[in-house]
Amino acid sequence: MGGTHEFLEDPRNEHVLIYINGDFFPRHEAKVSVFDSAFLVGDGLWESFRLHNGKLAFVSEHLHRLKANLKALDYDLGRSPEALIDEIYKTVRANKMHTDVHIRMMITRGTKKSPSQDPRTSISGPTIVIIAEYKMPSRQAQEGIRLFTVHVRRGRPDVQDPKLHPHSKLNCVISCIQAIKAGVDEALMLDPQGFVSTCNSTNFFIVANNQVWTSTGQYCLNGITRGNMIELCRKNRIDVFEKNFSLIDVYGADEAFVTGTFGSVAYVSEVDGRVIGDGKMGPVTRRLMDLYRALLEDECPSTNG
Repeated sequence: MGGTHEFLEDPRNEHVLIYINGDFFPRHEAKVSVFDSAFLVGDGLWESFRLHNGKLAFVSEHLHRLKANLKALDYDLGRSPEALIDEIYKTVRANKMHTDVHIRMMITRGTKKSPSQDPRTSISGPTIVIIAEYKMPSRQAQEGIRLFTVHVRRGRPDVQDPKLHPHSKLNCVISCIQAIKAGVDEALMLDPQGFVSTCNSTNFFIVANNQVWTSTGQYCLNGITRGNMIELCRKNRIDVFEKNFSLIDVYGADEAFVTGTFGSVAYVSEVDGRVIGDGKMGPVTRRLMDLYRALLEDECPSTNG
């Protein structure tokens, strides 16, 4: 049993170098202070990237999201956000990486002089960590994903804006635990009104009568792959709607799938014990998966030949 982030083990990851504030450390020697703001109060943010054919995929979209999070949390990096992209490329070069690499960048408010939530007690400037690993989805993750609707709701923006990428992901962790206890792969989460919103770590879509539906986006992370999927539908004359819909629409859907930076696109075979369609990947999902692969190759073309 594994979720959408289940990956194939790669022995090369034992020897990767981890970037911490401009320096590189072997994986088992990479450390940050116990007084770091993210460890003490969850005061940190993250952004994920995919290295394909030597290039960061859809980097401008990821950078735009990163900038929004930095401004929302009032972080002063002492450098431009664009400079962080150079640090990511420096990290993959240090590890001699070229493709099939998943990258997590984590930025915190830095080390505090004493445990406190007050941002003014940070004394070191920001902590920046970059972890690059060879990661490919496992065979199971490429097969049908089973979902379970959990009791934890996506929050309103006045509680904690779902568009933020904070280190504090406890609502998603609790949702994931509930899904695991239910014996499935990932959690399906509803919004405060009871409409379908998103999964705990991926964005959710259904296909009904050859139309693609996803949530309004008000209560889910503004996923880069989600946005690409919506744009691919529009460019290829596939009807797509960002709208409110409920679980009865999900159970009766012809197809369902999830999207994310790591796994790209994975089809959903079951939700709450109801088989979606015939339980296999449907034609619309398969077409969108092929279109996304072509988009990725166009974004990050191979330099071979």
